[in-house]
Amino acid sequence: MEHVIIGLSGGVDSAVAAAQIVQQGYSAEGLFMKNWEEDSHYCTSEEDYKDALQICELLGIPLRSVNFSKEYWDKVFKHFLNEYKLGRTPNPDILCNTEIKFKTFLDYAKEMGADKIATGHYARILRDNKSLRLARGIDQNKDQSYFLYRLNQKQLSQAVFPIGDSDKMTVRQKAKELGFHNHCKKDSTGICFIGERHFKEFLQRYLPAQPGDIINEEGKHVGQHEGLMYYTMGQRQGLGIGGGHGTLEKPWYVLDKNIEKNTLIVGQGNDHPGLYHRSLSCSHIHWISGKIPESKLLSAKIRYRAQDAPCKIKMTSEQSISVVFEEPQFAIAPGQSIVFYGQDICLGGAIIDSRWN
Repeated sequence: MEHVIIGLSGGVDSAVAAAQIVQQGYSAEGLFMKNWEEDSHYCTSEEDYKDALQICELLGIPLRSVNFSKEYWDKVFKHFLNEYKLGRTPNPDILCNTEIKFKTFLDYAKEMGADKIATGHYARILRDNKSLRLARGIDQNKDQSYFLYRLNQKQLSQAVFPIGDSDKMTVRQKAKELGFHNHCKKDSTGICFIGERHFKEFLQRYLPAQPGDIINEEGKHVGQHEGLMYYTMGQRQGLGIGGGHGTLEKPWYVLDKNIEKNTLIVGQGNDHPGLYHRSLSCSHIHWISGKIPESKLLSAKIRYRAQDAPCKIKMTSEQSISVVFEEPQFAIAPGQSIVFYGQDICLGGAIIDSRWN
């Protein structure tokens, strides 16, 4: 009988994943990870642990608790801060999955005698001949394959995603039927393992703000920014551009950043050409199969909530790809991940470096 350790966050998704593992006859136990030492008010770790404990009691399985705060700080949070310092827009959830859930946690679980780990991700693992493929979750609104694009064949072979074939409504209903207190618990939307908080105030604790000028594309001064790290491409809210600048009926959007001059470049209207680009360059490439796809005509997401868009890829070096979309894409942000798909299969991805056209 295979022994599976389930990562329990205290949320409903991992709770039902644990129930599925038990019902499928695996030898199972839960593991609660604490990965952030500060601000328990935001992290709600005590409440989450109680929910995880209630789940394990109902399922009749043991619960371990482990602290990976140092690993999280060294492998995820330092990178997160450095990217913001460079004026880029990182996605910590992707690195968190790669370095903590499917590396640190997986290694720990193997040491504890586990054959596999399970998580509450909305994604599926399919076998194709001798290789494994990562497929989208059935629930298109909750699919999380985007966050898992950096997994490799070995990690997939040691992972189980029990709710990948379910939708969120079914998961909540099952949790209610099982008597889980968290069946109607709000989904977490904050920074991975850190929780929901005022983002600007949070960054200020770790990075010194450097205010500067906001200019339009003609170079005219239209306002003052609080620090380039607080803004991302396509951002509309919080620019603080007062009256007397531009066409009043059109909102302002972030078009670009000039890091050397510490200026934020803005334009008016969501149809502004500076918001749309057809081409980008990306690096830190990872293919789940271990090799570049045979077809160079794929679809890709430039952010988690973006729609897939048809594109062509071209290797420009061993560690760089150029991507050309059929249609211009809105607000491509350096530092974000671009993730490639072949229909429902997540093929891999890379980090966006620049965009043009």
